[in-house]
Amino acid sequence: SRSDFVLVWEEPRSMQEESMGVSPAHHRWREEFLKRLRHSGLLQEQKEVLQTKKRICFVLLSAPWSVLCYYAEEISLRVPLQVQPTSSAAVLTLSSRLTACPLSSFQDQQAGEVQTFLGSNNKDTFFKTTQRHQVLYEILARTPYGLVKNGEVGVDRLVNEQVFTAAYPLHEVRCTPRAWSEAAVSLSLRQILYAYWAQWSCWRRYQPLDHIREYFGEKIALYFAWLGFYTGWLLPASVVGTVIFLIGFWLVATDIPANELCGSGNSFVMCPLCNICSYWNYSSICVTYKAGLLFDNGGTVFLSVFMSLWAITFLEYWKRTCSSLSHRWDCSDFQDIEERPRPEFTAMAPMTMRNPVTGAEEPYFPENKRFNRTLTGCMVIIIMVSLLKSSIASFSGSVLNLLVILLLSRIYTALAHILTRWEMHRTQTKYEDMFILKVFVFQFVNFYSSPVYIAFFKGRFIGYPGNYNTLFGVRNEDCGAGGCLIDLAQELLVIMVGKQLINNIQEFISPKMNPQLKEAGQEAQRQEEASPWEADYQLLVCEGLFSEYLEMVIQFGFITIFVAACPLAPLFALINNWVEVRLDAQKFVTEYRRPVVERAQDIGIWFPILQFIAHMAVLSNAFLIAFTSSFVPRLYYRYTRDSTLSGFINFTLATSPLSYQQQHNTSCRYRGFRDENGEYLPEYFHLLAIQLGFVIIFEHVVFFIGRLIDLMVPDVSEEVEMKIKREHYMAKEALAENQVSKLTDCHMMVCLTVWFATV
Repeated sequence: SRSDFVLVWEEPRSMQEESMGVSPAHHRWREEFLKRLRHSGLLQEQKEVLQTKKRICFVLLSAPWSVLCYYAEEISLRVPLQVQPTSSAAVLTLSSRLTACPLSSFQDQQAGEVQTFLGSNNKDTFFKTTQRHQVLYEILARTPYGLVKNGEVGVDRLVNEQVFTAAYPLHEVRCTPRAWSEAAVSLSLRQILYAYWAQWSCWRRYQPLDHIREYFGEKIALYFAWLGFYTGWLLPASVVGTVIFLIGFWLVATDIPANELCGSGNSFVMCPLCNICSYWNYSSICVTYKAGLLFDNGGTVFLSVFMSLWAITFLEYWKRTCSSLSHRWDCSDFQDIEERPRPEFTAMAPMTMRNPVTGAEEPYFPENKRFNRTLTGCMVIIIMVSLLKSSIASFSGSVLNLLVILLLSRIYTALAHILTRWEMHRTQTKYEDMFILKVFVFQFVNFYSSPVYIAFFKGRFIGYPGNYNTLFGVRNEDCGAGGCLIDLAQELLVIMVGKQLINNIQEFISPKMNPQLKEAGQEAQRQEEASPWEADYQLLVCEGLFSEYLEMVIQFGFITIFVAACPLAPLFALINNWVEVRLDAQKFVTEYRRPVVERAQDIGIWFPILQFIAHMAVLSNAFLIAFTSSFVPRLYYRYTRDSTLSGFINFTLATSPLSYQQQHNTSCRYRGFRDENGEYLPEYFHLLAIQLGFVIIFEHVVFFIGRLIDLMVPDVSEEVEMKIKREHYMAKEALAENQVSKLTDCHMMVCLTVWFATV
């Protein structure tokens, strides 16, 4: 028979090892679970694979037609109706009187109603493969193997308890060209995805989203739809950023302050940057100063405004695209059904309580205890967030900081798992949302604390020669000789590009290093060809989309929050995402076990996170331009002193106080607006007022334009909205026609009853 789902467990090969290594409780649970699956109507076929030291047992599961129809109604699968003048599609919801019928008689009683659905004449193809998987997983998830009140229900907990080592739906035929039959009339869906999506040569093609959805389900298809949409929108952003960067080369050649600095010779002797540093000439940073102009020029303001509006517009048009896809895939009105408790929750809950929706006794955890635990978890997060990491401005320091960030990422993720499990969330959806939120907060601080420190704190509170500020006896860190913006650009490039390279190398190499694959290769040498279920068992477990989304969301933050300091960030993101799409496609098609399909109508909690980043980007870029770049000081000097910026270098430098000169017998210059006594000059306060005014004007203008974009771009396109209205109208017509048909049938039954009575 056709196999839809596979259960696997491993046992020692010898009888002596078996008696020592197999838990009696596990054996009892497994046998009880398989017995109840047979009572549910599932067909089972057991296979064994003998290896050197162990025996791998496979149970192949399939569902007959009657079981598929019965549970299709239970989980409200949607299938198309036959072509009718007044209806287009409906939910496969049969008469309520049939749901209570025994499975043995169910098929005969429902035959008439099932025939109204498209393709019902072919029982082998009526249900899609993914729908069969959904039905099988529904049965596996709700079948008990022990006491229900103790939460001994479902295959997920059995896998967690190591009763089964794996439970997965089967892939279609192997996707490598070697496995393709020359006599095959057409390729399978998996082979199509491999040939026209997962290959590197397909980088210029649109993704086959409908095929991805049909094979992996809506949730995974929406991820790739979002990734492709995001990558496409990176193209104009990368073009604008690259043009702004190239304009910087022309500005370097024509910039008067840069020429003044490079030709100043020994005119500006600068004060030491640290306690053990020596005096230095300002002209010595000529190359660094010019390199900084590639990132710090007038075009930066335009790029910041552009990217802030780009982020808002991107999210608005994604909502529009997402609504179109969810309508096309028939999940626009999808709502999560009443979820079963998580396996870990059922195992650890201290008591049971009757579910008000289902009426069944379920494990329960008091809400007040959960609130206290969640509050404690929030305190832990606050403590972690408060431990901001400082960074060293040198290149080697940036690389070291990247390694520390990657190490802390693993620690933060593990800590988020511990906290979220401890909070005892009942459903998997709630658990995932809280876990994602914690990890995002951790990673937001982890990846962005160093750039934030350099952009907004480094070099701000250092004092002046003779009166330097200290923290715990250590002099506060000053910006490098080229200024803070060039330090920030260097830090961003190392962290962002380095993280992308390491992630891509890891994603490419790690599947090849899988020990199960190595062992499978050794065993395959003894066999001509492994069976499909055995081949799938050697693949990696698909752990969901969390890491994929998180990687892209962190990248989205880099190219929006700090784009004023690094115009090339969108270009590097675009190149990375072209690679990422193919790497992810190869993983899902060839390296992961096939996941159970999940329906979804959007990307979930990730969208509000992206909205938060887009709003943070507006504020961050406003402060970067106002306080970190030289745009506002240059603008102030141009309109108050010299429109050609002649003398701007001398304007930005202060002279060491008289007390410092008397103590060190020399005079030196430093960046700042102070007089001979170290007091702030009026120009400092003028600039401060202008900078604050710029921040207010910038964010108000950008948010106002963003709001206009939000109003001008409807979340649902006019075409989709018209289709939805049309379908609602047709559904009402079909319902009315159905009611009339039932009334007619009822009238005929009454007439026949009266006729027989009179006869």
